[in-house]
Amino acid sequence: MNKPSIGVKKKLLFFLFVSEMILFLLILRVFYIQTFEADFFQQMAYEQQTRDRLITPKRGTIYDRNMVAVADTQTVSSISVIHAQIKEPEKVAKLLSDKLELNYDDVLKKVNKKVALERIKTKVNKEVADSIRALNLPGIIVDEDILRVYPYSTMASQVIGFVGKDNQGIIGLEAKYDAYLKGEKGKILTETDARGVELKGSMQNRVAPTSGLNVVTSIDVIIQQYAEQTLAKVVEAKGAKRGSIILLNPQNGEIYAMASKPDFDLNDPFTINSEEMKAVWDTLSEEDKNKQLNLMWRNFNINDTYEPGSTFKIVTSTAGLEEGVVKETDTFNCPGYRIVGGRTIKCWRSPRSHGTLNFVEGVQNSCNPVFMDVAERLGPETFYKYMNLFGFNKKTGIDLPGEAVGIMHALKNVGPVELATMSFGQSFQITPLQLLSAASTIVNGGRAITPHFVTHVVNDKGTVIKLFDYTHGQQIISAQTSDQMKSILESVVSKGTGNKTYIPGYRVGGKTATSEKLPRRNGKYIASFLAFAPAENPQVLALVLVDEPQGVYYGGQVAGPVMKELLENTLPYLKIEPSYTEEELKLDTVSDVVLPELRGMELKAAKKILSDMKIDIEVKGTGTTITNQFPLPNEHVNQKSKVVLYTA
Repeated sequence: MNKPSIGVKKKLLFFLFVSEMILFLLILRVFYIQTFEADFFQQMAYEQQTRDRLITPKRGTIYDRNMVAVADTQTVSSISVIHAQIKEPEKVAKLLSDKLELNYDDVLKKVNKKVALERIKTKVNKEVADSIRALNLPGIIVDEDILRVYPYSTMASQVIGFVGKDNQGIIGLEAKYDAYLKGEKGKILTETDARGVELKGSMQNRVAPTSGLNVVTSIDVIIQQYAEQTLAKVVEAKGAKRGSIILLNPQNGEIYAMASKPDFDLNDPFTINSEEMKAVWDTLSEEDKNKQLNLMWRNFNINDTYEPGSTFKIVTSTAGLEEGVVKETDTFNCPGYRIVGGRTIKCWRSPRSHGTLNFVEGVQNSCNPVFMDVAERLGPETFYKYMNLFGFNKKTGIDLPGEAVGIMHALKNVGPVELATMSFGQSFQITPLQLLSAASTIVNGGRAITPHFVTHVVNDKGTVIKLFDYTHGQQIISAQTSDQMKSILESVVSKGTGNKTYIPGYRVGGKTATSEKLPRRNGKYIASFLAFAPAENPQVLALVLVDEPQGVYYGGQVAGPVMKELLENTLPYLKIEPSYTEEELKLDTVSDVVLPELRGMELKAAKKILSDMKIDIEVKGTGTTITNQFPLPNEHVNQKSKVVLYTA
C-alpha cells in the first residue's frame, strides 16, 4: 500500500488547521452573540413573531380661563385589515366600503395588499365601528382612535389652531403646545406565525397609551364671542375686506380675546372659506390650494404688519413727555400742514386747520403738525430709542407660532421727512399686537409685559404640572408719565376724536386712527380704535381694526362704535362696576333702551321711531327702505348712541 506523499500530508494538515480555525471562530461568534447581542436578536425574534398595532393617545384638552373646553377629544375607532387572515376579499371589501362609505375598488386594493396590517379608515364613529365589530369577521380589526373636536367651530380659529390626520398640531396653540398635548402612543401586541396569522390561544399584550396634558388659557369664551359677534357685524355692514379685535389685560398681558374675520371652521379646516375660491377650487394646482389655505389660516394680528396711523401717536406723546421735550400746556400752531425738508406734509384736517392749540388739545384732535413738532424736538436717535424700548424692533414673545416683527427704516436713513411721517404712524409697519404691547406699558404704570394665552398645564386630575411665569419686564417709562398719558387719552374719548366710545359710568381712554394703505391715494384705508378702561386703573385694553371699510372709513366713526359695544358688554361681565357722574345722572344718559327691528321698514317710519327714543340717526345710501342697521336689533343703546341706517 502506497503511503501518502509529503504534499498530500501538508494539504491534509492545512485543511485540519483551517477547519479548526473556522470552528474556533464560530464558537467565538456564538459566544459573542449570546453574551453581547442576545437582547438585540431576542427583540428581532419577538418582532418577527408578533404584530403590534399602535393606539393613539387621548390628546389633552385646551380650556379657556373658566375651564370651558375650546378643543376636546372624542373616542372613535380605526378600521384595519390583516390580508393573511381574510378568506373572502371581495366580500370584505364590499362590506367595508358600504359601512364606511368608501369606494369599493379602493378598499379592495387595500384588502388585497400583502402587508401585515393595512389601515382602511380612521376617525370612525362608535356606532359604525360597533356594527363592524359585531360581524366578527376574520382579518378585520377595530382599534381605538381619537377625534379632535372644536365645540365652538369657527371661534378663535386662527388662535386655537387644529391638528392633522396624525393628531399633531398644525397651527395656533395646537402647534405651539403640541409637546404637552400629544401624549404617548400605546400598543396592542399579538403573537403570529411566519405568515402573520395570529396564533391560536395566544394572548394579546396591551401597552396603554399615555394621555396628553391639558392646557389652560387666558381666553374667555364669553368675551371672545362678544368680540366675534361685534366684529362680524361691522365687517358685513361696511363691506370690509377683513377685521380684527384683540382684548387683553394690560397689567399682566393675559389675552381675553383675539378675533379675526373672515375665519374658518376648525372641524373642517381644509375647506376654503371664500365663495369666490370655492367656485374655482378644482382648477387650482396643489401649490395654489396650499397658498390659499395658508392665507385663510393666517392670523393677521400677529403674522402681518400694517401702518398703525394715529394710534401710534400715543407712543410719540409718551416719548415727548418722558424726555421732557413737551409739556401739557405747550402751545402749537396748526395751519393745516407743515413744510418739512422742503416737502409739504398735511394735517388730516387739511384744507382746514386746528389753529392754535395746546399739547393736550393736539392729542384730542389728533393734529399731525403737533406730533411732527414733538418728534423734531426728540430727534431721530431719541425717537428710535423709544421705538426700541417699546419693542417695535422685536417680537412680543406671544406664545403663538409665526409672529412677525416691525419693519422700520434704518436709523441712518431717517431724515426730517421720515421722522415727521413716523411721528403720526406712517412710513413704517408693525403688528397689531406690537401696538397693544406698547400701549399696555403706557397705561399700566410703565412696565413692559408679554402678551400670552397659556397660563398653566394640568393633568386630568386637575393637578398643575407646569405654571408659566410671565413676570413684568423692565420699567420703560415713569409712573408719572403713564398717569399723564391715561388722563390725556381719557380726554380724547370725553372731548376729542374718540367720543363715539363714550360710555356713561365708565372712564374710557383711547385713540382713533385712519391709516391709508399703500400705495397712497388708492382709496383704501384701515379704520382702527385703541381703548382702555377704567382709565384710572386699566383692566381692559383693546384694539379694533376694520380693513378697507366701504363708504365712511374714519376710525372714530367706523371702529369707535364697535369698541363702544365691545366695552359695554365686556366691562360689566368682568364685574367692573360703573360710577356715574352727577351730570350723567342729570342728563339721564344711563337709561338703556332695546333697539327694535328696522330692516325692511320705510326710512321715514324708522326715523320717527328712533326720534321718539331720542336716538341719533345716521343714514347711509339714498334709498327709502332700510336694508341694514348698526347696531342690530335687540342691542341695548342709550341716548348717547347713534344708529346707522343703510338704505336702498
